[in-house]
Amino acid sequence: MLNTAFEYVLPVVRGIQAGREYYVSMCPLRLLPKLFPLDQVETPPENRARRSLNRTRVPQITQYILDNPRSYTISAITASIDADITFEPLGTEAEGRKVGRLRVPMDARFTINDGQHRRVAFESALKENPDLGYETIPLILFLDVGLKRSQQIFSDLNRYPVRSDPALNLLYDHRDDKAALGRGVYQQVEVFRTLTETERSHLSTRSGKLFILSHICQATLTLLADWQGEPLEAQIKQAVDYWNAVSRQIPDWQLVLERKVSAYEIRRDYLHTQAIALIGLGAVGATLLRTYPDTWRDHLGPLRQVDWSRSHLDWEGRVMFKGQLSQGSTSVMRMTAYLKQRLNLPLTEEEKRLENQ
Repeated sequence: MLNTAFEYVLPVVRGIQAGREYYVSMCPLRLLPKLFPLDQVETPPENRARRSLNRTRVPQITQYILDNPRSYTISAITASIDADITFEPLGTEAEGRKVGRLRVPMDARFTINDGQHRRVAFESALKENPDLGYETIPLILFLDVGLKRSQQIFSDLNRYPVRSDPALNLLYDHRDDKAALGRGVYQQVEVFRTLTETERSHLSTRSGKLFILSHICQATLTLLADWQGEPLEAQIKQAVDYWNAVSRQIPDWQLVLERKVSAYEIRRDYLHTQAIALIGLGAVGATLLRTYPDTWRDHLGPLRQVDWSRSHLDWEGRVMFKGQLSQGSTSVMRMTAYLKQRLNLPLTEEEKRLENQ
């Protein structure tokens, strides 16, 4: 990458954007610190072209790289070059003129417009795993002389950021066992598979769904509080058995599944689709599995007699306050205690205290 003429020679592909040339190169990770040295002195925001480095983010990215050396995915670093450069195409035909060598003076200033945390994370990861140094990361290089243009690049790159919804992250994350557990339950329990929103963390007023994937995950983790050491397949099987059994005790879920009533009406008038109810049912299930490991199904019958309507007096002062549902942790415990009593299950001391109130 270096030659005796005191310049960097980068293999690149040339492109055009907004009438301006830019270049894409593959940079060995071990050379990132050389191309992009860190500022030794804190520079005022108006005199730099990127946000200040947030070092609390770096260890998370570093650990992700180290934990997944065969499957990590890191996006390109975008930078601008403040120097006179020379592009030498490898060919004379149309395609050949797009590929070539970019000659950059060694005193050129490289400024990262997007990716400084990735750059620092790789430097940290290399200290523990030097073999990463032979891998590469894409560099997108803009030729921009002057601070003003570099600041504009940063602004443009971050103008329309859109974070993926947490629900979609759960659906797509194949590294996290908790996400895999939630997906397994969602895919194998019929009412969940058909009536769960998986792309968003909220339901629109007219949505045809009853549940949100993150709520199912949270309720299932509560259900399997005593199963954390068991194989994932065993946890999924137990959770699927439990939620299928519970769904048979809540006729309203089946009515929506059979399209005999709208999901909107059920969500509007009843509590059993809310996070607080699902988590409460998960907590009840944990107690059932602990108390009756072989006969827990025989004790679910009383659930069918629970009046889940929001207007029922049992909920007022317990989880409903002046017509508004409370989703706090105390309300979850009150919901759990109420359901346990309906199923004749023992309460914890804290649950007893809350019920006495």
